[in-house]
Amino acid sequence: MLKANVGWSTKADNFESGKESASQAVKDLIQTKVAFLFMSSDNNTEEVLRGAKSELGTAPIVGCTSSGGIIVPEGYVSSENGFSGILALGDPELTVGVAGFAKEGTARQTGARVAVEAMKHAGTCDVPSYFYMVASPGEEEDYLKGIEDVIGRVPFFGGSAADNTISGEWKIFTNDKIFADGVAVAFFYTDKPMANVYTGAYHETTNSGIITKIKGKRTLMEIDGVPAIEKYSEWTGKKIKDLEGGKLLVETITAPLGVKDRLGDLVAIRHPMSGNDDLSMNIGNNLAVNTAVIQMQATVDELIESTGKTLKELNNRLDGEPGAYLLVHCGGRKVGIGDRINEVTKELKKQAGDVPFITIFTFGEYGVEDHGENTCGGLMLSFVAFGK
Repeated sequence: MLKANVGWSTKADNFESGKESASQAVKDLIQTKVAFLFMSSDNNTEEVLRGAKSELGTAPIVGCTSSGGIIVPEGYVSSENGFSGILALGDPELTVGVAGFAKEGTARQTGARVAVEAMKHAGTCDVPSYFYMVASPGEEEDYLKGIEDVIGRVPFFGGSAADNTISGEWKIFTNDKIFADGVAVAFFYTDKPMANVYTGAYHETTNSGIITKIKGKRTLMEIDGVPAIEKYSEWTGKKIKDLEGGKLLVETITAPLGVKDRLGDLVAIRHPMSGNDDLSMNIGNNLAVNTAVIQMQATVDELIESTGKTLKELNNRLDGEPGAYLLVHCGGRKVGIGDRINEVTKELKKQAGDVPFITIFTFGEYGVEDHGENTCGGLMLSFVAFGK
């Protein structure tokens, strides 16, 4: 039977913060098979990790910095001292292989190296049942391709490392590595069920168009031959001057863009991150010319309510009783929710009941829907339940 605990701390001493989180998380666990560790970008990563390892021993650790805070069963956790939190899983029938590397060569090459190393750490050459991935913002799709070059298409979940100010201060870490640019994974080998609900929980509007020009992989130049910001302004009625530079990120939280998968089962949200002088948009994920882009919509009330609805759907989807939840929530959505974040806590606690959970805030979310392809998006929820 899978058993899980959540521990957290806001102690000012970083070593003690990691130690306190870990001591709570491993309580009554006979053998910790994996510890998901998350902390503030303001924390001293090395010291928190060292404190956690003093309690976890050789248990595999994987995680990243979370934007602004985390949510645990006791509530929303954040402080001027930073924070740390751990979800630890113990199960005699579970094997987990963890590995991570800073980017070396291309992102795809790095992803492949990580996949090989994770299988090695799991003591097998078999592909996992499913896997968790955390990457630095910017090349998530390429890291994923590298992993899939090795193991094929296996269901995955996770999210990108984040900081408090979108200034690149995020970190990714495993037991023995800490880096800002790279990827880490946890490969799960188990016969027990896992369920993932991956959604933006936005509504489609009637505004849609064809991407006619991009620059690189993530700069949206034109929609229907019209500069992207000009077209977005036309759709939403927002003034172009309010979509300049970093204003665009905040203005689009409740009205982002989306692209459908080939079967229409998933709308992957594409978050405009910043506006450029030529009226192009920098987007948080990869784009492709001659695909349709849709203007999506949701109120702040709906962003809050979607967390409880998504967790309820997750419970309905899991084949069996949940033993733990890892809930990946976009940091941009949290910005839009603002000081109403405790309402999200209430939604989650209502649906989680007594099941341990941790919620992290990321700068990119990953998941899969209804036998589709593994997908990376932004402004999304990727909620996972581990079966007992």
